[in-house]
Amino acid sequence: MTPATHSFRWAMLAGASLVYFCFGLTVAAMAPLVNPVARELGLSHSAMGSILGAWQLVYIVSAIPCGALLDRIGPRHALVLATIIIGTSGVLRSVSAGHMSLFLAVAVFGLGGPLVSIGGPKLISLWFEGKERGLAMGIFVTGQAAGSVVALAATNGLAMPLAGGNWRVVMLAYAGITLASGVVWLAVSAGGARRAADAGLAAEPGRSSLRVFRELVRIGPVRTVLLMGICIFFYNHGLGHWLPEILRGKGMDAAAAGYWASIPIAVSIAGSLIVPRLAIPSRRIAILGTLFACAAVATLLIQTAAGPVLAAGLVLQGMTRGSMTIIAVLILMETREVDSRSVGSAGGLFFAASEIGGVLGPLSVGALSDVAGGFSASLTVLTGVCGALLVLLARLRFGTR
Repeated sequence: MTPATHSFRWAMLAGASLVYFCFGLTVAAMAPLVNPVARELGLSHSAMGSILGAWQLVYIVSAIPCGALLDRIGPRHALVLATIIIGTSGVLRSVSAGHMSLFLAVAVFGLGGPLVSIGGPKLISLWFEGKERGLAMGIFVTGQAAGSVVALAATNGLAMPLAGGNWRVVMLAYAGITLASGVVWLAVSAGGARRAADAGLAAEPGRSSLRVFRELVRIGPVRTVLLMGICIFFYNHGLGHWLPEILRGKGMDAAAAGYWASIPIAVSIAGSLIVPRLAIPSRRIAILGTLFACAAVATLLIQTAAGPVLAAGLVLQGMTRGSMTIIAVLILMETREVDSRSVGSAGGLFFAASEIGGVLGPLSVGALSDVAGGFSASLTVLTGVCGALLVLLARLRFGTR
């Protein structure tokens, strides 16, 4: 029995999704805590923007070697290592004393993040085939979205009151949850069915990582998807990290802003489960184009005052948030020239390139808000990024033809 036909594949997916939940929890936890952290440490919006983008900066450098490492050691060990690194980042955040120490604490996350976001697709490529891959990718990404929802909705509304208003205690608690998820994943992945996947992985002939990367970047559709990834992450990270502060600028208190900011992520959970299943190869370009257009409309609606129009904008953002990345990764995984031996390396390239946008997004939104005295200019820039995505999609369609 192959891994792709073994029922244990769903347990493996659930365990990996739990780890991705902690990934999302740790990433999103900083956004609702921007105000108390900045106030205690005396940081400006620009300084906080640099901190919010610190892990993406490290991610850019580490994603490619992490992808190569993943192809060699397999998803099981990679995800255990990831939880240790991410948990350590949370602990270091809880003891930070200033801009530089918090910057470095957040940056540590960038060493473990790629092992999760690349390891999931690698695991799915080993354990799932055909139409199930889209569903599996949706479930996996839902884990990250659920973690983000919990962080945004519960950090100020529940965790901070329980912690006596101490953001450091909240960070430490989230680190503990992450480390516990590593123990759960280790237990789940120890099943006998896991050995079949490991055996298949070990049987694959080794290839030079540098050679694999050179081969991948020579593929035209791969290069286009990498550029799309940069724009998608610029949009997602730029808007996602600053959304609570954008909403606070509309007169909401911290708890209300957290609840409203969780709307897009809650919607993205349903979207990540439904949209990728609909995005079969013949529909993929059309669906991706619709998502990019919805993302552009969302940035326009979010500029309005609190009310039904704003809620509609947040729902549209949620529809696009996870699905854009999932479909882009599916396109990359199923590109004719990318075989199962190169999925980890291809994922490393994708996320390394994409996190360039992940760094520039929060940094640009924060800097523009300082210069313009508000977030309208930043949202306009994000609308333009969606326009660039539509141009790249047209290029991809032409290239695949």
